[in-house]
Order: sequence, then C-alpha cells, then structure tokens
Amino acid sequence: MVEGVLERITYANEENGYTVARVDTGRGGGDLLTVVGALLGAQVGESLRMEGRWGSHAQYGKQFTVENYTTILPATIQGIRRYLGSGLIKGIGPVMADRITTHFGVDTLDIIEKEPKRLVEVPGLGPKRTKMIAAAWEEQKAIKEVMVFLQGVGVSTSIAVRIYKKYGDASISVVKNEPYRLAADVWGIGFLTADRIAQSVGIPHDSPERVKAGLQYALSQSTDQGNCYLPEERLIADAVKLLQVDTGLVIDCLAELAKEEEGVVRETVPGPSGEEDVTAVYLVPFHRAELSLSAQLLRLLRTPEDRMPAFQDVDWSKALSWLATRTGADLAPEQKQAVKLALTQKAAVLTGGPGCGKSFTVRSIVELARAKKAKVVLAAPTGRAAKRLAELTGAEASTVHRLLELKPGGDAAYDRDRPLDADLVVVDEASMLDLLLANKLVKAVAPGAHLLFVGDVDQLPSVGAGEVLRDMLSEQSPVPAVRLTHIFRQAQQSGVVTNAHRINSGVPPITQGLSDFFLFVEDETEDAGRVTVDVAAHRIPAKFGLDPRRDVQVLAPMHRGPAGAGNLNGLLQQAITPGRPDVPEKRFGGRVFRVGDKVTQIRNNYEKGQNGVFNGTVGVVTSLDSDEQRLTVLTDEDEEIPYDFDELDELAHAYAVTIHRSQGSEYPAVVIPVTTGAWMMLQRNLLYTAVTRAKKLVVLVGSRKALGQAVRTVSAGRRCTALDFRLAGGRGSAPGSIRGSASGSTPGNFDRSNE
Repeated sequence: MVEGVLERITYANEENGYTVARVDTGRGGGDLLTVVGALLGAQVGESLRMEGRWGSHAQYGKQFTVENYTTILPATIQGIRRYLGSGLIKGIGPVMADRITTHFGVDTLDIIEKEPKRLVEVPGLGPKRTKMIAAAWEEQKAIKEVMVFLQGVGVSTSIAVRIYKKYGDASISVVKNEPYRLAADVWGIGFLTADRIAQSVGIPHDSPERVKAGLQYALSQSTDQGNCYLPEERLIADAVKLLQVDTGLVIDCLAELAKEEEGVVRETVPGPSGEEDVTAVYLVPFHRAELSLSAQLLRLLRTPEDRMPAFQDVDWSKALSWLATRTGADLAPEQKQAVKLALTQKAAVLTGGPGCGKSFTVRSIVELARAKKAKVVLAAPTGRAAKRLAELTGAEASTVHRLLELKPGGDAAYDRDRPLDADLVVVDEASMLDLLLANKLVKAVAPGAHLLFVGDVDQLPSVGAGEVLRDMLSEQSPVPAVRLTHIFRQAQQSGVVTNAHRINSGVPPITQGLSDFFLFVEDETEDAGRVTVDVAAHRIPAKFGLDPRRDVQVLAPMHRGPAGAGNLNGLLQQAITPGRPDVPEKRFGGRVFRVGDKVTQIRNNYEKGQNGVFNGTVGVVTSLDSDEQRLTVLTDEDEEIPYDFDELDELAHAYAVTIHRSQGSEYPAVVIPVTTGAWMMLQRNLLYTAVTRAKKLVVLVGSRKALGQAVRTVSAGRRCTALDFRLAGGRGSAPGSIRGSASGSTPGNFDRSNE
C-alpha cells in the first residue's frame, strides 16, 4: 500500500480510465513516484491511499501499479491548501484556498463539511460564493460514491461525471438495472459502452433488452452516416454482426420493437437508388419527420391562400426594370425565372454552383418582395452563412435554430400552431438542412407564405440524416426549381470558381499560372501535413496579409492520420497559439485549451446560450477562470458562451476541421491536404465542397495521384431516404399536381418541365 498526494496526471485515457500520474509520498527531496492504473475520479491535490503492486519500467524506472484506491482527506495545512487550490471545488482557486486555510487552519475541511456558512468570515467570500462552494463540496462527495461503483464496471471519469449529472442519486440504480438507458440518455455513451456496463452488472448476452438496444444503436449509427432508414435485411445483418447472437433472436426482437410505441417503424418504400422496393426500418423520430416534411411541403404548395398576392398579376417587365435601377444590373434570363418562381410559388428551390449568380438572385427576390411591403425572413443553418446572407441583402438574417427559437429537448417555439410572421422565408445553404431541422422549419411556415430554398445540390449532403435538397430536386418532386448554370464573366476570372466547376465536371483543376489557386506537391502524407501547417500559419499570412486564425481555414478530408484534422489542430495550435506563461490554459483529456484558441462545438446543446449552441458553431476562447473553473467562447454569432471545465468535451479545436464540418461556412483562404492517406474519403463532392468554401484563395497540399482520385470518384450511391417518394405521392400523400411555372418561362430554365 502507498499513500501520497497526487501532484500531476501525465496521461489519462478517457475511454478506459488508464492513468499515468506522479505522486508525492512525502519522503522529501522533491522525488515523485510514478503510479499507473485506473485512477478514475482522482483529482490533482488529493491524498490517495493506493493498493497494488510494485514494478519497474524499462524507460521510467520504479513504478507502482494501482489496483484500487481510496481518497483520504489531507491533514496538514499545506496538504489542505494544495487540495482546495487544485480546482476540485468550484469557486476555490489557489488564491482563495490560501485565504481559507490561513483563516481556519487544519479545521478548514471540517468547516466546509459541517459549518459552510462560516466561510463568509474569509475576506472576499460573500454568501453567494459560500453557498456555491458548499454545493460543490456536496456534489464532489456524491460523485465520489458513484465513481467507486462505476470504477468496478470500467467507466471512465468523464462518463461517470456525466452519468451523475443526468441521474443524481439514482445513478447507481440506473446503471445496475437499466444500463441500456445510458446510451439514449447520456451524451458520449454509445451502445458499446452501455453494453460493457450491462455485462459487468450481469445482463445476459442474449437478453432481448440487449438485442433491442443493439438494433436501435445500429439504426442510430446509420442516421449518423446520413440514412433516414435501413433496409430490414441490412439492419438484421448489421445487428447479428454487432451483437454476435442468432439471426432468429434478432428477427424476433425486431418484431417486438416494431410493436412498441417508441421502438421502430417498418414500411415498404422504393430502394435507395430506384431499385425494387425494400422494407425500410426507421427510428420513430425520423419516420415522423419524413412523413411530416413531405406533408407540410405539399400543404404549402397547394394552399389557395397567398400572403404575397401582388405578384400573381404583376407587370414583370416593369418590375424587373425597376429592380435593375435598384441593384445596378440586369438579371440573366434564368435569374429572372428564379425571381418569378420565388414570388409566385409557395415553395421553390434555387440551385447552382459558384459564380452563377445565386446571391444576386436572392438579393433581387428580397428587394422586390420588400417593395411590395412583404415581411421577409432570412435564415441559414450556420452563423457564418447567416452573417453572409445579411451582408448580401442588407436585411437581418439568423440561423434556423435561432429563427425557430429551439428549446431544450429540441422543441421549437414556432411550429404549425404558432407559425412565423413572415410572407417570404429564404433559407440559404439548404444543402446543409437535414431531415429533422428541415421538418421543424417547414412546419413553422404559415399557410400562404412563400418558402425559398437556396443551395448548391452538388456539395456534400447534410451532416445529419437525409438529402432534403436533392430529394426536392428529384424528377418526381412537385417542388418547382431553377438551376443557374451560366457562369458570369467576372467569376470566370477567378481560379477558385473556374476550378470548382472543373472539379464538379470531373476535370482536374488548373494548378499553375493562377494567382488564387495553388498546389504544393507532397507525395508523403506526413510531409503534406507538415507543409499544410506551414502554409496556413506562415506562408499565406506573409504573402497575402491574412490573419491565420480569422482568415485561413484548413479543411481536411478526414479527422485521423498525419494530415487529418485532429493531428493538424495540435500542430496549428503550437504555431498560432503557443503556450506562454502569460496565456491561461486548461488541460482536458488529451487537449489543452488556451485564451485565443479557435474552437468548435461538437454536439447540439439546447441548454447553452440564448437559443442553444449547435454542432459546428465556431468561436474563439476569450477568457479562462481557474477559480470559477470556467472558460468563455465568443461565437461567430457574437454570443459569449460559458463552459464549465467539466463540459470541455463539447469543444474541439477548429484551426483545422473536416470538410463535412465546414459546410455552410466561407473563408477568405482555405488550405486542403489531399493525400493518399485519405484514399477512401477522396470523392468529387468532398473536394468540390472544400474548394467552394474559399472566397479568395485555395491552396491544395498533397499528391497528384490523390487529387486525381478525388476528381474521378463520384460518391457511391444515395442515402437511404424516402422523401422524394413521399413528395411524389407515396404513402399518405396524393400525387403531386403542382409543377413550378413562372409566367414567361422558357424550356430549359427549369430542372423539370411543367405538367
């Protein structure tokens, strides 16, 4: 047995709790002992009594392997001061710990435990802070009890804290009796972790509860990959492989799930690429959303009401002449068709690539609508895209989440019963709209109002499930649409625009002789990663005068690997925001957060900020308070969001992001590693999306072989979605009778002919 004070944690694996730490055993001389093992829940500054065995490491020498430990409260003033100043108790940092121990001496911990009101005797501690410290102390004690239990079933520290925050005193009961609830209720716990816990508490391998949870997990995984459903045969095969149980048991449990109200829904739909019918299995929320979205779109199209009736019999030649005097330019023929469509049809789609005038068309639509005193509401899926839309139109624009005022749990303040007060709703970057968000949005559009989706259908589909924009543009969809194809002369002078269209057509980009599009050839993935960092942090700022944090964005095809976003973030942070004695920082898991860091939110959190903070929101760390154990991020939407230190698993660095995460954003300059290390991810729409994120400058770093692979490879197959089928009249919808028709339309200007 060894006793000592935990001085520092050298390494901690968040998944299994394996920790390498240094402990002061009080022998003097400044020697610290290396201890290894599952030190779940142990905090720097705590005194530990550890049981285990002695051993030796070839590189690190003598060390102690911990098999289990208990926390013992420190008895000396110095130990108490260090314990309290470690950040363990919210509201007490090193300075306050010194004041408290100076005042109460060795009785300090007894006072906090039994007479916390006496803390007000300490200079600088008022009743509010005293109350907070007492509550934090109690929570720590309760968490410790839960930790001891969870340690026995192999749960990591961060997960254990989250379980406690979700269930409080009921934590141990839930873990013992309903472990699969954890996967649904606690962010960061998937089926695999819940399954490991379930086996530790004795739930049988072939338990129906386990199989049903596994089926729902397999469906949930497929929605993370963009599918709204899975064909039944594929789901059964996936579940058998995941669970290692008999096929018959999986089939029986699937049948039971289909009978449960919040289980799954089975329905026959056409196959993903138009092949023969399949039995689709949906998680309930996705089935409801698909039915609802198709019904709401058809409702909008068919309603006789019109909140902008003035445009049904307007003199278009006069209106467009007036518009040209307002905007200073004439519209091209296909732009005119789009303007007419948006102002005469209740729902419509405007699509097209860069340089084809989508933005100018949107501005023209907004100008004409306002001229007729229409209430126009503008929205986009991300803060950056909303800002750009506002700058373009001169009108206020917000994210879709803010527009709908989404509440904790994901419910919206605006819906069918309380629609938005808008005559025209314009949604930019609509390729990013997933099924669930699109459904919430369309539900909130009032009958008779006009809804215009604007986006580039050739970009990557949404991160969330569905292909909403593509489904609305399908051959059988009744939603009218215009595709802009003419590249304007000014845009033709841009290497970024020219090459985006070349890539989209399957032609390699021009990489020589352009002032805004470059290729640095590096055949080795490691070299490409190193050069990517140098280009983003040093070369672009030096040559073009751009700020490496604000103006330059590295976009990687994948997260892992030497040229992946994860590794590049560490290198870019060292280059752009290095550690300095005067810059506060906080270590969390394997990351270090510093004031000045560029960060991104990696989950939807409806509890944060004014209307929630959503996956993909980017910001900069503006302050870090060790006493309050809080870090503050100023987001792209100019909102200050506080994060407690135990919430930092919701943040990741954003000097480099995956191309998927960059959707809807636009940056002055982008740097894209294109390497053979990302071979499986190299697809045309991925590279096209990355290139179209740049306003002024694109630098590719990598091999010509990898670049060729990306340009040649068309993404495999469609996602599993039946929205196009439903819009065309499948399952619960009458056949669509409306096809977009703008007066004066000419053949070829619409994706689909009129019926």
